[in-house]
Amino acid sequence: MSKQFWIVLAAIAVILGSILVVTKHDRQSAAPSGSSGQPTNHVEGKSSTGVTLVEYGDYQCPVCGNFYQVVKQVTAKYNDKIIFQFRNLPLTSIHQNAFGAARAAEAAGLQNKYWEMHAMLYANQTTWSQSRDAEPFFKAYATQLGLNVAQFEQDYASEKVNNAINADLTAFSKTHDDMATPTFYLDGKKLDNTKLIDTSGQPTLDAFSKLIDAEITQKTPAAK
Repeated sequence: MSKQFWIVLAAIAVILGSILVVTKHDRQSAAPSGSSGQPTNHVEGKSSTGVTLVEYGDYQCPVCGNFYQVVKQVTAKYNDKIIFQFRNLPLTSIHQNAFGAARAAEAAGLQNKYWEMHAMLYANQTTWSQSRDAEPFFKAYATQLGLNVAQFEQDYASEKVNNAINADLTAFSKTHDDMATPTFYLDGKKLDNTKLIDTSGQPTLDAFSKLIDAEITQKTPAAK
């Protein structure tokens, strides 16, 4: 065989080797670790109807960012009727800062500022998500929220926070092979995202409301 053939073959081997290294790194940093961590339990609202809406999301996911504003409208409208819960699903193979952002939210949560950091991450998504090193942004947000920054930094890097995020990943993977964000569940039933958007492809409060109202009616039928 020609020398050129062996050169091409060697180049392909190097490329494949690089892909394997990157894949391995992603899995080590964000795959379920098998630890004793428990899934997170960040909730807001009052479930007078017993209905729960759960979102598995990725802070760096642009689609999640697009849904965020509508989800805020949903939680405001149904604050006294349903519980909303957010769980982590960082897609590290395509979003390099997603796991770090989840760490930031969880670390803030240990100082009772989870939802404040959650909101700040989505409000500033286009800023920190494009950075090669997003940690300085997260520390700045911690400062703005009045957190003990030294404690935040310690919690951010902790095994406890890492395990909590991985526990969310494990919980999701038990029922799904495909990692896609955002993924919503209404009382344990996965929602079809195409039913949450209008003809222009934008999520709407009305679309969410139709599904939630139907679930409330089914769960709390009018007394006869």
